Amino acid sequence: MKRYLAFLWDCFRLSFVGDWRYHLWMAILTAVALGGVYAYCHQLVHGLVTTGMTDQVSWGLYIANFTYLVGLAAAAAMLVIPVYVYRNLHLHDVVIFGELLAVAVIVMCLLFVTVDLGRPDRFLHLLLRFNFPISMLTWDVIALNGYLLLNLHICGYLIYCAYCGRTPVKSFYIPFVFVAIAWAISIHTVTAFLYVGLGGRPFWNSAIIAPRFLASAFAAGPAFIILTLQIVRHYTRHRVADDALLTLRRIVQVAMIINLFLLACEVFTEFYADTRHLASAHYLYLGLHGRNALVPWIWVAIGMNLVATALLMLPASRSLRTLNTACLLAIVGIWIEKGMGLIIPAFVPTPLGEVVEYLPTMHETLICLGIWAFGLLVYTILVRVSVPVLAGELTHARRWGSPAPGAVPAPRSVPSS
Repeated sequence: MKRYLAFLWDCFRLSFVGDWRYHLWMAILTAVALGGVYAYCHQLVHGLVTTGMTDQVSWGLYIANFTYLVGLAAAAAMLVIPVYVYRNLHLHDVVIFGELLAVAVIVMCLLFVTVDLGRPDRFLHLLLRFNFPISMLTWDVIALNGYLLLNLHICGYLIYCAYCGRTPVKSFYIPFVFVAIAWAISIHTVTAFLYVGLGGRPFWNSAIIAPRFLASAFAAGPAFIILTLQIVRHYTRHRVADDALLTLRRIVQVAMIINLFLLACEVFTEFYADTRHLASAHYLYLGLHGRNALVPWIWVAIGMNLVATALLMLPASRSLRTLNTACLLAIVGIWIEKGMGLIIPAFVPTPLGEVVEYLPTMHETLICLGIWAFGLLVYTILVRVSVPVLAGELTHARRWGSPAPGAVPAPRSVPSS
């Protein structure tokens, strides 16, 4: 226990160590997160009336971000599967960054659910009245919290073993890795079933929603990790092989193709077959009764996804600059398509035929930015702590000796002459 407390203390101190760029980045994220806290306090006092949600459109930017982030968390499986199932050694050194991303993103998901409830005490009602196994919301609560605990255990154990300088015991984490693979797929599938099971919203009543969720998740998640790994490689001593980035590129490439194919199938079914929920699809892609707030957004998102897929198909995407552009386009395009493009149209028009458009308020936007900033803050700290420990620059044996480059200065070190 004493060694573990020393590990936590060293990690805490290490999170404050960095150059001016690191401190500037952390200061910006902290300021944005505090702005989100201020906006949430205002919402807590006055209620959800401070948001753009109405009786007609009861889910908005909060649930849109939640839906997108659940997929980002599930994408950690795209690193785990090649490493532990197919024994791909190229990704072995970077799989921990996918697990850390899952931890930070699940925390963000829980925060978005909290702010969408309006009153935090409603969480108690949710936990006490599980309605298991009938309620899909209950399954979602179990899936999200279970996935968070699994990734915390896997990451924490591997990093602590590296800190102690000992080889991890496979029986302590490998079984949890395989459980996490199935759990990663389940959290996004259960979230999709939340929407599919709502019979009053025909726009979501499609069996293709869950596969589209997984395809988009397995594109946006690895794309985000590609950008993260290049930042880690550029600003730390941790070396990430180009083979690892190219392997992730192939994953994003295949997932983007599948995502676009499923989107084309859904659009064809809606407009050619003239289904019951054509009105919602018409509102999303073409506008309805003069209301077209989402039309430019969805077409920009589709354009971004098409350009990203085309770039990934070209040999030029082996260049890091082109690959970064494709990843950035994929991340933003999928966020628009899978967030606002999926959630809002289901409420327009209402079952009574009302066409009420949704527009996020400034308070709502500040809260979302604050949660994103807090999630990036958590992820930055996790990566900042993990890289020196995994590289052997900070261990329990060296914590009081002369620190390696990037390690925390030891209080008992010999003063310089």
